[in-house]
Amino acid sequence: MNKKKILIVCSGFYPDNSPRAHRAAELVKEFSRQGHEVTVLTPKKPVHLAFEKEHQVQIKDLGKPKWKVPDFGGSKLGYILTRMAVRSLQLGFEYPGIELMFKVTKALLKEKDYDLLISIAVPFPIHWGVAKVWNKNQSIANTWVADCGDPYMGDTNDSFRKLFYFKYVEKWFCRKADYISVPRIEMKVSYYPEFHQKIIEIPQGFSFEEVNFEGNEPQNPVPTFAFAGGLFKGKRDPSKFMEFLCSLNFDFKFIIYTKTPDLIVPYKEKLGDKLEIRNYIPREELLPVLNKMDFLINIGYDPALQSPSKLIDYHLAGRPILSFNSDFNEKDVQSFEYFLKRDYSSQLIFGNIEKFNISNVAKQFTALK
Repeated sequence: MNKKKILIVCSGFYPDNSPRAHRAAELVKEFSRQGHEVTVLTPKKPVHLAFEKEHQVQIKDLGKPKWKVPDFGGSKLGYILTRMAVRSLQLGFEYPGIELMFKVTKALLKEKDYDLLISIAVPFPIHWGVAKVWNKNQSIANTWVADCGDPYMGDTNDSFRKLFYFKYVEKWFCRKADYISVPRIEMKVSYYPEFHQKIIEIPQGFSFEEVNFEGNEPQNPVPTFAFAGGLFKGKRDPSKFMEFLCSLNFDFKFIIYTKTPDLIVPYKEKLGDKLEIRNYIPREELLPVLNKMDFLINIGYDPALQSPSKLIDYHLAGRPILSFNSDFNEKDVQSFEYFLKRDYSSQLIFGNIEKFNISNVAKQFTALK
């Protein structure tokens, strides 16, 4: 194997608790394990000193974001004005995230002679910053891969669509990138057709060696199940499922890890101790907790367009997965009843799980020319 010099540019990185931060950190660790020379360009934190030493990588400081969002105070009117201003600036100018474009551009002017540059979104201004300095005569790297989770213009999770003029920005960076990597090749339909030939599938990667729950069987006094992730009205909406749970007259425990609890808080009063709402915890702490559940809940998964990282975590946790859409129909009710009886015949099954092994994922990147 040829040793490569690799530069990864990202905003989210260890110890941040997000799918894209995990993406960057796992790639960095695996590239280093495979003998490559790895540099990370990200907002540097004191905790990164130990990370550098442990994994034999170099982390360079992208700089802490300084652009602030408006704040009109804590009154009701102030809250409304703040939300309006924040949303307007985000929609109109990708503010404050747009600051990252300028930071990335400035930092990359000091870098050269890499074999591979991987920029990781979100936020997408990370890609835009690379595009500003990327040209045929540059010497930053031989190959640039723009790594994307959800699409930008084609994103359907947000309640508001991106304003039309950002399509020119998206086409600009897509035109310059050598490759655009996505978790599932089916997601290319969300990108402009003229760039489909650049789109490659490189799944989210996980270290399988760090997790082993074989032989563990949960011992819960009542049926206990969990969900971990974001909740969104319409797309990943738990309302119908929560209404169904409120109609049940037996004991159970539903544990939800989320940073977006607004859609479930209204059901807490009626469900009482049957519902626990918890904030996110680090992945290494979450997986053992999920392993103790009878089964795991996933809402709003479209296998044709999405490959949420939490589903791989669910699989690694070793518990059956009940997946359904926001409408939670009669078929879903039946499946849920079967799950309560430990009949998991309708569970979500992954095909080739080895493709998510970080060792294989890293090799897909380094094989690119």
